[in-house]
Amino acid sequence: QVQLVESGGGSVQAGGSLRLSCAFSGDTFSDYAMGWFRQAPGKERKFVAAISPGGNSPYYTDSVKTRFIISRDNAKNTVYLEMTNLKVEDTAVYYCNVNIDSFFQGITSYWGQGTQVTVSS
Repeated sequence: QVQLVESGGGSVQAGGSLRLSCAFSGDTFSDYAMGWFRQAPGKERKFVAAISPGGNSPYYTDSVKTRFIISRDNAKNTVYLEMTNLKVEDTAVYYCNVNIDSFFQGITSYWGQGTQVTVSS
């Protein structure tokens, strides 16, 4: 069973930085693209960033592409989200995600428990 555990959230002032981590277990991490999503209070969960299995093809939503960096360490089964120049509107619960396609079960989407990021002005 795949498990994702996020860490690294916290409270910072606008302009500050945080690094989120997501530890993956239960399957072969290096086989899968990984993603980060976020959900602000009262809003739907939205895509933030994704990275290919080999780590050489990151992709970002427009609002973060000059401020966030997604990376991964396949030896540590961990994906990271380095967030800089944080803005109040970045406040949300951040979730790690992986979609795993199997012959018998189809595509299963796994999520972590989330980590809270709060940015104050």
